[in-house]
Amino acid sequence: MFSTKNLSPRQLSAFTAFILAVPVAAGIFLLTSSWQIGIGAFIVVMAGSYGLIQFTLEKFIYRKIKLIYKLIHQTKATKKEEVYFKYILPKKSIDEVREDVQRWGEKQNEEIENLRRNEAYRKEFLQNLAHEFKTPIFAIQGYVDTLLNGAMDDLAVRKKFLENTGKNVDRLVNLVNDLDEISKLERGEQLLYKQNFVIQDLIREVFESLSIYTQDKGIKTIIKKGCESPIHVFADKEKIRMVLINLVENAGKYGKAHGSIVASVYKTDEKHVLVEISDDGIGIEEEHLLRIFERFYRTDAARSRDRGGSGLGLAICKHIIEAHGQSIHVRSTPEVGTTVGFTLDSKRE
Repeated sequence: MFSTKNLSPRQLSAFTAFILAVPVAAGIFLLTSSWQIGIGAFIVVMAGSYGLIQFTLEKFIYRKIKLIYKLIHQTKATKKEEVYFKYILPKKSIDEVREDVQRWGEKQNEEIENLRRNEAYRKEFLQNLAHEFKTPIFAIQGYVDTLLNGAMDDLAVRKKFLENTGKNVDRLVNLVNDLDEISKLERGEQLLYKQNFVIQDLIREVFESLSIYTQDKGIKTIIKKGCESPIHVFADKEKIRMVLINLVENAGKYGKAHGSIVASVYKTDEKHVLVEISDDGIGIEEEHLLRIFERFYRTDAARSRDRGGSGLGLAICKHIIEAHGQSIHVRSTPEVGTTVGFTLDSKRE
């Protein structure tokens, strides 16, 4: 069945002119009994109607549609866009124009929703940042005030308060350093010095550097059986060291006493290597998994702060891995454990 739904303006003009011309020509033919006059009348009415309807559509309707498209693009039209408006747009049906505007509206709604989410994250970030700074600053202020108000005369109290002040100063320094590091990573100012190295050797170095910390909790650090064979990767060794230190420290913080931290290394294909750090600790609820790589995001704010750290470790890991053009992910089950994995490029010749 014939439908006018998807006709272009020119096709619609021609169709409407035809509908007008047929009865007029038929009427003139009946009155004059001359088929030559009837055909002439049909041609004149058809041509005149087509021109008038086309003129009306282009001058009044498509002028408005052209303005709508310019508002959508929000820029002065380039020569290419002017060609589009002049030759391509008039060939579009009204339904096609409606679909274009609908797609633009959906895109705008998505952008507005993203802006709202980003604004919420920004407010949350500033709130968390203020809290992270206030905690050590208030502690330092309390210790100093107490010492100045007379506690300095007690040698034991003075030593204890100064040691605690030092710890809080270190926490502030680490926080500022982490913020500086993540800011550089986000701005792309941190250059990567990639080289080939054996990833298992670097994992062992990280395990050794954190051995005092893990041994205090009775945690075993091992490379998974079957993953010991040397696998070369092409990456910035010191940046990947930072990632591994953060992941192993987190596994130690939230792993159970006398548990284990297991590193796994796999060649996923000829071009990529997967590295995973697993613990058998408290795990993470599913609702938190999508946000743990955000700055200062904590699954349990009070407990996390008691365990120390700036709250930026996983965010730094994410930026380092993404700077390598790779991805990082997490799997976790409460009371079973957590696995954080990331990919790296294989050895380059």
